[in-house]
Amino acid sequence: MTAYLSDNLPDAVARARRYSPFLAMLLDREPAIEQAALAGHLVDPVVPDPDLPVGVALRRERRALALTVALGDLSGAYDLTEVTHRLTDFADHALDRAIRAAIRERTPDAEPLGFAAIALGKQGSRELNYSSDIDPILIFDPAILPRRPREEPEEAAVRIGRRVVELLQARDGEGYVLRVDLRLRPSPEATPIAIPVEGAIAYYESQALTWERAAFIRARAAAGDMALGQRFLDAIRPFVWRRALDFGAVGEIRDLTRRIRDHHAQGQALGPGYDLKRGRGGIREIEFFAQIHQLIHGGRDPALRAPATRDALARLAEVGRIGADEAAALSDAYVLLRTIEHRVQMIDDRQTHQLPRGEGLDRVAHLHGLPDGAALVDRLAPVTAKVGQLYDALDADERSRLPHDPVLLTERLVAAGLRDTEAATRRIAAWRGGDYPALRSPAAREALDAVLPTLVEALGEAPDPDAALLKLDSLFERMTSAINIFRLLEARPGLASLTVAILSHAAPLAGELARRPALLDGLIDASAFEALPAVPFLERAMRGGESGQDYQDRLDHVRRVVGELRFALGAQIVAGRADPLEVAGGYARVAEAAVGVLAQATIDEFTTAHGRVPGSELLILALGRMGGAALTHASDLDLVYLFTGDFSAESDGPKPLGATLYYNRLAQRVTAALSVPTQAGPLYPVDTRLRPSGTQGPLVVSVESFARYQREDAWTWEHMALTRARPIFGSAEARGMVAGIIADVLTGCRPPRDVAAEAGEMRAEMARHKPPQGSLDVKLLPGGLVDLEFAVHRVQLVARTGFDPDLGRAIAALVGQELLPPSMAQAHDVLTRALVAFRLLAPDGQEPPPATRPLIARAMGLPDWDAVVATLAATRQEVARVWQQG
Repeated sequence: MTAYLSDNLPDAVARARRYSPFLAMLLDREPAIEQAALAGHLVDPVVPDPDLPVGVALRRERRALALTVALGDLSGAYDLTEVTHRLTDFADHALDRAIRAAIRERTPDAEPLGFAAIALGKQGSRELNYSSDIDPILIFDPAILPRRPREEPEEAAVRIGRRVVELLQARDGEGYVLRVDLRLRPSPEATPIAIPVEGAIAYYESQALTWERAAFIRARAAAGDMALGQRFLDAIRPFVWRRALDFGAVGEIRDLTRRIRDHHAQGQALGPGYDLKRGRGGIREIEFFAQIHQLIHGGRDPALRAPATRDALARLAEVGRIGADEAAALSDAYVLLRTIEHRVQMIDDRQTHQLPRGEGLDRVAHLHGLPDGAALVDRLAPVTAKVGQLYDALDADERSRLPHDPVLLTERLVAAGLRDTEAATRRIAAWRGGDYPALRSPAAREALDAVLPTLVEALGEAPDPDAALLKLDSLFERMTSAINIFRLLEARPGLASLTVAILSHAAPLAGELARRPALLDGLIDASAFEALPAVPFLERAMRGGESGQDYQDRLDHVRRVVGELRFALGAQIVAGRADPLEVAGGYARVAEAAVGVLAQATIDEFTTAHGRVPGSELLILALGRMGGAALTHASDLDLVYLFTGDFSAESDGPKPLGATLYYNRLAQRVTAALSVPTQAGPLYPVDTRLRPSGTQGPLVVSVESFARYQREDAWTWEHMALTRARPIFGSAEARGMVAGIIADVLTGCRPPRDVAAEAGEMRAEMARHKPPQGSLDVKLLPGGLVDLEFAVHRVQLVARTGFDPDLGRAIAALVGQELLPPSMAQAHDVLTRALVAFRLLAPDGQEPPPATRPLIARAMGLPDWDAVVATLAATRQEVARVWQQG
């Protein structure tokens, strides 16, 4: 038994007797609680005799609890959390006892399974108020629900549900237990009070409304068959927490608030009659403020899925979705408003939220310890004003719609900076007329009309608004769904400007966006424009998603995450928010994480049939730009597969394979996991031609075979490729072993060759068979990145020093040893920045349109396009000189 001591308890008893008829009655019925409180003690109520009928026992238990909680609240011994938790825990307990009793009354020998209560609203979040009803949804599983002979499961469930309600709501001289409202179930006007679990799941997956999504933020399995309740909640979690951001939920919840304000118009103004729950600046607006942000962001951030209002506000502030001062103000307001709501309900145990009028208002104020009703209103005034201001600010970005009248529309387009207003007017009319599939539904056209002012403003910011309009039109034409992207852009105008910039300048990103508009979701917060975290963090994100994913689900999930991250990295360059060198590293970390997650997932899937090879494991080497951890948006992955252990061993699964065949089949599946398009789209092209013996050799060889090949048979060009080799998958021990072999080979354990001559011959052969693709092909042009790489690798292999897969660090080491001129470090940075930027902004290798040139200059840290051209020319000349001097 928990005891609370408080010097304020006697005063609380006095206020309760004087100002609350209901509490005075409870004090008379529970003298032991009163006497203890007068002595400064508050103890948990005594559990009634277990042999009493369930209804009687629960009514007595509720009566004692109501008095104990009221005294704890009035004295300050209990804070709001303690009050609401005690009230909610009793509601859960009472509901569970009622369900068990209802089942056992009908089927005495049956286990009380197959019937569950899902708590919604304040019961779901453990925030019940003092005189609250409960709003459960009753579900049942027809396969296991206990029932009488020849009774249909549906009939049994309804009878159980009716008996539960009767046990809780029936009144007698002991009072009642709980008021029960079952109207939050699907289609309450047409459905029975208890619904089959599969039917409930189907409803929420296909028909439910936004307010129902909001209600399920606070849903919890509360009573009855808890496993059944949790199964239901797990099934509908994707309905509640959508990964794609749904800004339409904001508008729909705001509309609900307006209807509530209109319906309860008399309770909106603070004063006598003010509705603490539904009035402007009241409890409901605090709850909706939190739930709007949870619905928008909770699908992508599980940490935000807190059911309780104050917990949700705190977590939203922690991750920067709302301001810390906003969260504090709303949380403090919630405590005060809920506390006064409890005072109102303590007067007569009525489920009311309105401040009384006349003497009743003074009574509530006195119960709270204030001199009169006017003091109470004064105490509430600044709080409700602040809440109303914060909630109304959610609408602060609404813009007036574009006119339909051609003359007025033309004026708006001219003001925005469009020149060909006649063509623009025609296109906007075509959009509004539903010419494209994504715009044919009324909801899509309504969302379009709402976002058009934002889009026109964004078009006006583009270097060529008319060309940007054509790109936007092309995007709309290719989209399969438009509603959510329109709502997102309406809610985040800055994102509309970035979208127009992407469409205008970055063709690869524009194509990805047309295929998957939800990619914009990833740009909604500032973290999208920060440097990506380390590989282990990215791997955790790629292993995320719902529990129980099968292999195909994992392939799709990784593709979605990689697509979002690569799109965000490209957007950083378009927005001028990151150095392309940093973005190149980000691309590589994303790829390395994808390799790690999908390789492991493939191994886990493969071992179910073939087991594992004892004492052996798969190892993956990255080479080329992947080995050097500096990819572009268009890079493929140069990978080499190896395995450790005895090549003659055999796997231990149901379908055993010899080690060589085992790993070759496994590697084929890993390659497919990384490269084959799924319904979530493509991932990476994979190139395995740098393996020992190239395409003439097996896909996978043992580490021993790899070492022997590199030491005895590899050509100079293969050793040049080896300078960029980096283990990216495998145990630390295996990675260290292979890294040692590579270092041993590069520093001298290899056949003597004329490295300089062979490198020159190979570069000439490459130039003949792989010419530059355009005037900006900084990779293949003379003096470009390939020449720079050849110059570096030639020096490394001849001098047997300066080895590092990171080309920039390798150059720095060689410059430090005076084996390369210092100009090569700057050349590396210039050419790499140019390559990364050109792959996005000039992917065909030709000079970009004039409007795009400033973006490239900004990415390269240069003042203008002329400086870009001059810098590239000077850099290539210097690289060519160093390469030719070799």
